[in-house]
Amino acid sequence: MRILHVAHQQLRKYGHTRVSWARKLFHGLVRNEHYLVQTFSDRDVAAFEAPLGIRDLGARRCNQRLLQTAEAFAPELVLIGHCDLISNDTLNELRRLCPGTVIAGLNNDPLFAPENAAKIHHRCEAVDVMFVSTGTRELAPFRGRRARLRHMPNPVDPAIESADNSNRTDFDHDLLFCSKSRAHTERGKLVAALRDKLPPDLRFHTPGSCGTPGVWGRAYDETLAASRMGLNLNRQEGGHWYSSARMAQMAGNGLLVFTHAAAGFAELFPAQSLAYFDDESSLLAQIEGFFHDDARRRHWAANTRAFFHREMNCTLYARYIVEASLGLPFSHEYVWERCP
Repeated sequence: MRILHVAHQQLRKYGHTRVSWARKLFHGLVRNEHYLVQTFSDRDVAAFEAPLGIRDLGARRCNQRLLQTAEAFAPELVLIGHCDLISNDTLNELRRLCPGTVIAGLNNDPLFAPENAAKIHHRCEAVDVMFVSTGTRELAPFRGRRARLRHMPNPVDPAIESADNSNRTDFDHDLLFCSKSRAHTERGKLVAALRDKLPPDLRFHTPGSCGTPGVWGRAYDETLAASRMGLNLNRQEGGHWYSSARMAQMAGNGLLVFTHAAAGFAELFPAQSLAYFDDESSLLAQIEGFFHDDARRRHWAANTRAFFHREMNCTLYARYIVEASLGLPFSHEYVWERCP
């Protein structure tokens, strides 16, 4: 199948990249033997085409180049990620140039950010199906437009989440929290409280917070590999099945992951896998309990890692997106489809 994959490919990062769910999707498409996958990196094309490399000045040319690519490649399926530079008018013209093609939108950002909700509303006018990383219970406000609505999880990739910390006992950090974002959140207060109240011998590493420099690319990989447990603190909690991608990044590498119970992940994940908390006191109790029982930590972390790599890997993720986009019968009992 010919698939045109439009997403930020981070070409101008020159290796100093963030972990990319778009890259995992590309890997999954190839593993499903969709070898004719044409990538198009909208932000990079806009910068390459713009005067003086000023990306915003290249938006019009970027849209033209996407249409040129589509006309030459004749895709059967077009996947549109976080591509704000690509207009709905361009997608409508693409559909005219390539009759019969299916256009799917993918959004991996939180609904509580007003600007992101507006982006989903807008894109649902032009795409045939919209995949959102929040659970379907939250998607009612986006119904009634052209797009069918689907949930998609954050996947792991065996080529990226390749460590297995559940098998180890030697670490530089006992607990990890990575984030620098401070918009729409007060989680910094919880991080500060934990730093004050956790046992003094528990090594709590907070890149991007509390005055600690952030880590990216290879440094982020090395930080994950050096950590026993991880905090999955979202900017806001309670969105059905919503989580930052960090949950998959940590769990896929075998860290024990603490995440808020309000998201409902107990519906998806087996028992003794993710460690849930409701508030500061329950989180403190969970962290200290696992810190003092490393055999239990390894067991739960191994269960979570195995579940992610078995049921939420990028191969199944990509297969699901293709099948759901095209209305094909599902070839696998996707766990997020069989749950309420």
